[in-house]
Amino acid sequence: MRGMLALPPGQGPHQVGCTDVMVGHTPQGLFLRLFYPCLPRAGAVELLWIPRPEYCGGLADVTLGRRWCSALLSIAIGSCRVPVSWNGPLKPCSGGYPLIIFSHGLGAFRTLYSSICTELASWGFVVAALEHRDHSAATTYFCTAKAGTEEWIPFQRVPQGQKEFYFRNKQVHQRAQECVRALRLLQDIARARSDRDIAQQGWDPSVLKDNLDLTKVAIMGHSFGGVTAVLALVKEPSFRCAVALDAWMFPLENLLYPEVPKPVLFINTEKFQTPESVAKMKRLSSRNSQTRIVTVLGTVHEDQTDFAFLPGKLFSRIFGRRGTLDPHKALAITSRAALAFLQRHLKLQDEFGQWDELLEGVGDSVVPGVPFSPSRL
Repeated sequence: MRGMLALPPGQGPHQVGCTDVMVGHTPQGLFLRLFYPCLPRAGAVELLWIPRPEYCGGLADVTLGRRWCSALLSIAIGSCRVPVSWNGPLKPCSGGYPLIIFSHGLGAFRTLYSSICTELASWGFVVAALEHRDHSAATTYFCTAKAGTEEWIPFQRVPQGQKEFYFRNKQVHQRAQECVRALRLLQDIARARSDRDIAQQGWDPSVLKDNLDLTKVAIMGHSFGGVTAVLALVKEPSFRCAVALDAWMFPLENLLYPEVPKPVLFINTEKFQTPESVAKMKRLSSRNSQTRIVTVLGTVHEDQTDFAFLPGKLFSRIFGRRGTLDPHKALAITSRAALAFLQRHLKLQDEFGQWDELLEGVGDSVVPGVPFSPSRL
């Protein structure tokens, strides 16, 4: 056990490395965490899951509504580590790795999906997990032009008197644009064309040159990040498909549904969706025969985050009732379905097709469509 939370290592054939990339000195820059296949090395350092104490403060505010609980939360989860090699050397790939841009949910940040990102990287993907700067992250920051100084961007609730749709719709468009800009950054780095001000974290991003296959790019996200992924398909033709984990469809305007040009895999949990949200998913599937909707039984919304691996009592204290399905099994179903979908639509030459039946909702603890249970939306 690593503290009170033990994140699972990737089950694929590759060891996984990890680094942070920050670009620019204003909120219009980018901040992301890269997960990638790496070479083994002696003395590899596993990094903290919660990267800095300020993130515990943001989580306490968002999940508990009590920022003063930050110290307690830090004691509970602050020592947890991610089973990856910090700044590990990239494992060269002659054909280049496919790329996934990952968008976090409301009140989350770049490290809270380390389990799914690590799993995908262990199967041969480079995953760029963004930390959004639209005030939907629990907190985030950027380094200003003045050396050694930072500016923090706090989580923001819907302002009093403002309709939630208009507030969230503006955010989802900013988020999708940040996903596109993250793709542009990685395209420039891979083509050795980047002259951007990239903050060095002890790992040289230029090693990605000739190691990314930029013809095989997907977008993925959870909750608010799930609908962000759907919108990113409209904004950027290089994204060939999207994987939306328990997507919160509410913020997307109806006019854009006919504009979604590529297939989407919706992987839902059993206890989150509403008929209105699912109707929007079905609207997309009616326009694209390759779009799929499946539900993982025995799961709740937070089971698609790293919080699924918290001990039961701590999870319940923070989020309420937890899912009945073992979180390792839930992660396996989610990642295998995603891998099968990505192989199909990125034209990968791998063995992920062995899990194709999951895309039809066939298998233990998975069903097609959405069997309705009381939602927490």
